[in-house]
Amino acid sequence: MKSCFVRFDRLVGLAELAAPEDIKIQDHVLCDLEKGESVGVVISEPAATTKEGLRSIIRKVSPEEVSAYTSLKAKESQAFESCKKKIEEMKLPMKLLQTEYLFGATKLLFYFFSENRVDFRELVKELAKEFKVRIEMRQVGVRDEAKIVGGLGNCGNVVCCKRFLNNFSIVSIKMMKEQNLALNPSKISGVCGRLMCCLAYEYGMYVELKKDFPKVGKRVTCAGGEGKVIKHNVFNATVTVLMDDGKEAVLPAKEVTQLRTGSPQNA
Repeated sequence: MKSCFVRFDRLVGLAELAAPEDIKIQDHVLCDLEKGESVGVVISEPAATTKEGLRSIIRKVSPEEVSAYTSLKAKESQAFESCKKKIEEMKLPMKLLQTEYLFGATKLLFYFFSENRVDFRELVKELAKEFKVRIEMRQVGVRDEAKIVGGLGNCGNVVCCKRFLNNFSIVSIKMMKEQNLALNPSKISGVCGRLMCCLAYEYGMYVELKKDFPKVGKRVTCAGGEGKVIKHNVFNATVTVLMDDGKEAVLPAKEVTQLRTGSPQNA
C-alpha cells in the first residue's frame, strides 16, 4: 500500500492517507476523514508504507468541483456570524471558534469551546432551519482552541499547533525537569495554558545524553571524595556535586561514580 500527505485548510491541518497510484503533488483530492468527506491538496509523492488503518484518498477532484468547493467555503463566514448571533441571543455558555462546510455541502460543522457540557439542541434546530443542511456541533479543548485561533508563543513564532502539528503529543512535568527548566508557569506554558508542546521535541535527546549520568539526589564518589549530585549540565557533560565538606564541585560525568544503595560508603 502507498500513502501520501495531504494538507487541509481546517482543523485536521495535515494528514497521511492511503493513496491511489495516479496521485501527484498539488492535486486536489477528495478524502475520507473522520468528520466526513473533505478536499485537500497533496503535498508529497505516494510512497510505500506499512501503516495500518489509514484513512483514504477517494479520488481526484475536478477543476469545476474545486471552484464550487471554494465558493462554498466563502459562505462559512456568514454561517459563523449567524451562529455567533444565535449563541448570544440564547445566552449559551460557549465560544464559537470556527465554521466548516464539508464537500458538496453534505454537512456544516461548528467548532466551539466550553468548560462544561452545553445543551445546544435548540441552536442546532435554528441553524438547520436557516441553512437547510445537516448541522454538527463539535466541542473542542483548550489545545484545539489554540490550534484554530493561533497566536504567538514565547519564542515569538506562531504557535506550533497552528503551523505544523497535526496531533497533540503528551507533555509532562517530567520532560521539563529532565531538561533542567525552572517551574515557572509563564515560561513553560503555551497560549492554551497547558505545557508547551515544544517541551517534547528535545526530551528524547536529553534522556539519551544523560543515560550514563549519576541521577540527581544520588550519592557519588569521585577523586575529591564523596557527595551528592545536585545538578546536570548535558551540553558540557558535567555534573555538580555537593561534597560532604559543604563545597560544590563541577566534574565530568564520566569521572563520577554513583554509589549503590547499601554499600559501605553510603552507610
